Amino acid sequence: MRLKSNLLPTIALLLLGTLTAPVHADELADKGRAIFAKNQHAVVTVGIVLKVTYASSGQSSAPQEAKQEATGTVIDPSGLTVLALSACDPADMYQRMDARYKIETEVSDIKIMLADGTEIPAEIVLRDKDLDLAYLRPKTKPASPMTAVDFTKAAPAQVLDEVVALNRLGTAASRAYSASVERIAAVVQKPRTFYIPDSTMSATTMGSPAFLMNGDVVGLFVMRAVSSTGGRANLTAIILPADDVLKGAKQAPEAKGDAEKKDEPKPAADKKDASEKK
Repeated sequence: MRLKSNLLPTIALLLLGTLTAPVHADELADKGRAIFAKNQHAVVTVGIVLKVTYASSGQSSAPQEAKQEATGTVIDPSGLTVLALSACDPADMYQRMDARYKIETEVSDIKIMLADGTEIPAEIVLRDKDLDLAYLRPKTKPASPMTAVDFTKAAPAQVLDEVVALNRLGTAASRAYSASVERIAAVVQKPRTFYIPDSTMSATTMGSPAFLMNGDVVGLFVMRAVSSTGGRANLTAIILPADDVLKGAKQAPEAKGDAEKKDEPKPAADKKDASEKK
């Protein structure tokens, strides 16, 4: 009888574990799907064309054109979009990783690509190398407000919290929207607060937004590089808090647009030359 009395609590606990685990998984999936449905269209693909020049031992290569795609998050209905600077203009990140090589990059074309195939010409209006952020604005005002993630509805995360990350996959996966559940492995508080995600990140890429299970925004996935002696660097993926993203957004100027650039006044010297020719 004593054997039975000892086994019964153990069996009960095992049964309880098998019953509650699927319930937690289903609850997690339900909450994650709700976040996905509400915010997926605010996650966009950003098409980038770069002119890249390499230099080493005093010799420079001819400029080469490179095309790539990155994930961006629309944070305002006007089309203001934020992404990782290292994903669209990686020169500074490369320089920190290996100072022996000088790499210069110039963004010659950039577009915000929506799910329906619409491509919106944009321009980088603000860069923050320290935070690895780039802010884009459409060159012309969108015909209708764009779906945006409200970064003002934010909350901090704790160690071992689960967060939902939203992303758009690459061309091989038809740029489908995707969601992943990541876990916070560490919270760094100095020199500034940021979060270290678990190293087993799935389809999450830089520029993806991260949400708590209640739908509050945690922040944005970016890269952090810290230069060390000898030109080497420590590099890691982090989640930058939403407040830091918003601070930059408030400073992001309006886009000039191609039309306004053409209408900009020429320098005084040019006007003088023109009058002398007349």
